[in-house]
Amino acid sequence: MDERRYAEELLAFFKALSDANRLRIVALLSEQDLSVGELAEMLDLSSATVSHHLSKLSDVGLVSARAEGYYNVYELDLDALNEMAKRILSEETLSSVAADVDVDAYDRKVLETFMSPEGRLLQFPAQQKKEEAVLRYIVRTFEPGRRYSEKEVNEMLSEFHEDTARLRRNLVVFGFMEREGGGGDYWRVEEPS
Repeated sequence: MDERRYAEELLAFFKALSDANRLRIVALLSEQDLSVGELAEMLDLSSATVSHHLSKLSDVGLVSARAEGYYNVYELDLDALNEMAKRILSEETLSSVAADVDVDAYDRKVLETFMSPEGRLLQFPAQQKKEEAVLRYIVRTFEPGRRYSEKEVNEMLSEFHEDTARLRRNLVVFGFMEREGGGGDYWRVEEPS
């Protein structure tokens, strides 16, 4: 499914369920099939209002009607609801909605504020999120899979700031690097925690 169509379907699904009365209708229909008149009485709404809500739910495939005598009886399609939720809310399809978002924009803004044009840290950010952005930038100087002695780490970090102990400690504390105990080696973590 293309990203635009998926986003439209996702919006329609959430819009259909974004009304308290429609949620109550879904809840009631999950227990039994009901007519517009029955739903109107139970919810203390007009038949026209209930029909409007049912129309919205029907448009996204959550309810369907069948004729019973003079009335249409509405039923919730639980299979459709489960399938739609599973498909629409899957991790792969949800991430496609943000595919064109610049996820590094925040980090770039933080780096422009706290790093000199030469790449030196001007000052440590007071906010943790901003410090993590700086650390994400600094950790890129370390090769994944390679082990570094504390002396090598300090030499590399001194290119960014004279407080190498703070940088080294925070790279470990925030999960960008790990180290062996007792003054052992340091290494870059592939996926920081």
